[in-house]
Amino acid sequence: MEGIIPVWKPRGMTSHDVVFKLRKILKTKKVGHSGTLDPDVDGVLPICIGKATKVIEYIQDSNKIYQGEVTLGFSTETEDASGEVIETSLLDQPVSIETIDETMASFLGEITQIPPMYSAVKVNGRRLYDYARKGEEVERPKRKVMIYEFSRQSEPTFSEGLQKWQFHVDCGKGTYVRTLAVDLGSKLGFQAHMSDLTRIKSGGFTKEECFTIEEIALLMELEREYEFLLPLERGLAEFPSITLTKEMYQVVRNGSVLEDTFFEGDTIKEPTVLFYENQAVSIYGEHPTKTGLLKPVKVFRND
Repeated sequence: MEGIIPVWKPRGMTSHDVVFKLRKILKTKKVGHSGTLDPDVDGVLPICIGKATKVIEYIQDSNKIYQGEVTLGFSTETEDASGEVIETSLLDQPVSIETIDETMASFLGEITQIPPMYSAVKVNGRRLYDYARKGEEVERPKRKVMIYEFSRQSEPTFSEGLQKWQFHVDCGKGTYVRTLAVDLGSKLGFQAHMSDLTRIKSGGFTKEECFTIEEIALLMELEREYEFLLPLERGLAEFPSITLTKEMYQVVRNGSVLEDTFFEGDTIKEPTVLFYENQAVSIYGEHPTKTGLLKPVKVFRND
């Protein structure tokens, strides 16, 4: 079995739980997910099967789109609704819509984040959540991430010193949306946390394309796996591409180092997917040390 399954991960399950269940349902061991979703978050989780596991890194590198909710008035140890309250700053009056929108817009572009303590980021060989669970403090590495869109999606509500509203965010690899909500609150002058989150797009796969685990199990029983199994090429849609002739394929299939004039007018300046008979064969890019040469970055098929 080979391909990508856009799975709708339910709340209460880890990404690893989804992989574990699908290994049993699909009766195959070579199954991997393309980016962790917290147990309290539902949404799009592309799952790669067989040779398609080779495109996991490219799906992980793609931008993600979320719908969520931010709450001003208190912060939690996990930066989301699942954690214990650690600090409160109730509002005397609601923040104006104009101020909210202006502040959210200030996060667009490249920003710097400090990962939350309850995250899988490694410091000195240990996950941050390991330190957090033992009450240990450790300096967290800063990271730069891209925010393409961050906008309010509902009228804010205000009650008992708390203000909340729904948001939409389109962000690059490595973004912690929890931290984005906390930092937004900080800029507005209040403690805050992310009170809800759903991922609606990942790796080019949308909410509308997804299948639940139950639907996948039923289709497997009916021997209709072709309905949920998409080709690995879907995970490479953002790359430029070149279509090979039969003669070119005979050379490329062996992973040969090539002259940069090999593709007869098509120049490669960035990693490019090579196709033969509508299937991705490999990704080629400029040789890192030898000018004028190209080398394979990743090989998918050579049969």
